[in-house]
Order: sequence, then structure tokens, then C-alpha cells
Amino acid sequence: MPTEDFDLDDADDREHPETGRPWRRSAGIFVLAEIGGEAGERIAEIQRRYDPKLAASSTPHVTLVGSSGAGPIAPSTTVEELTERLSPIAESTPPLTLELAPPMRFMQTDIVVLPLSPYGPLRALHERILTSGLRFAAPRFAFSPHATLSFYPTLSPARRRELLALRVREPALIDRLSFYFTEDPQPRVHLLDLPLTGATAAR
Repeated sequence: MPTEDFDLDDADDREHPETGRPWRRSAGIFVLAEIGGEAGERIAEIQRRYDPKLAASSTPHVTLVGSSGAGPIAPSTTVEELTERLSPIAESTPPLTLELAPPMRFMQTDIVVLPLSPYGPLRALHERILTSGLRFAAPRFAFSPHATLSFYPTLSPARRRELLALRVREPALIDRLSFYFTEDPQPRVHLLDLPLTGATAAR
């Protein structure tokens, strides 16, 4: 785990996933919310069909911190600091059941994703993490949570239309936060899981 000071300008040039234009992503700690239940199984099935490399490299998830809305957490942050600051948030947040919108293609790219609403309980969780007292790199673009269906391949027009026509009607179930240290091109390192154990509001 790196211990040097966090440099907000220490980043690399690559394509912005929404615009296709170059952007710079800082190394640091990303917060992922893995998608469980039938929706997770369905997304994994689609990834295996359309992007086997993506399917092999990660499980279906939403990036809560690290790409949109906030840059990565400072790489010098320890697991103990993460636990101290974020355990109370996870313990007071109930598991989330979220609707997945129809697939969309990011402009000027072949990346296809399932968007989730940037408002509501997912936004509230995102904001609580941001105000936890940890240090983050500056955000590069607005909070736009999504689950990626296809990232690596260049899709033919027919293949793209086929993918965009698919629907994942099952709700996305999110019951934990997962923390990974990422420094491209090195493999990401899993640091910590925090289950969401808050009580669900009575109806």
C-alpha cells in the first residue's frame, strides 16, 4: 500500500468513458458496490457473451467512488482509516434495491452500460462517503452510476444494436462496499469489504 503524499495531479492519460476524449485518472482507492441477485447473474451472462475480457476481470458492479462524482481516495489512506471513517456509514445503510435503466452507449465510444439513477439512496450513500473526512482526488465529471456491459471490444453495428436492445428488468441488489487500490497498469488490490447492515425502513 503506497505511503507517499497524495498528488492530485499524479494521473495517466486515457479515454474518458463518456466522451472518448483523453482524461487523467489518479491512482488511489476505488469504492465499488457489487451487484448481486438475479440482476448480477444476468449482467455477468451478458458480459460473457459480449465482452469476455471484462467478464473475466471483474464481477458486475457500480463504481461509487473513483470515476464519477469523486476521484479515488488518497492512496496513503490505510485500511484502518477506511474502517474507522466508513464502517458507521455501512452499518447505518440498509441493502439497496435499485432499478437499472435500458442500456446506453457512451458517446464516441463502444462502451455500453446500464445506467442507474444518480439520485435517491445511491446518491445519498455516495455523498456520505464524500463527507466522511477522507481525502479524494478531484472529480472529472458528474456522478453517473452505471454497470458496464461491454468495455473492451469494438462492436459491429449489428452487435451494438443487439446489445442496446437487451433489458435487465431484475433490480440490482447492493449489500456491501468493496475497496480496491488501483494503479494502472498493475492489477487492482482488494483491501476491504464493508457490508451494508442498516435496518430497512418499515412500510
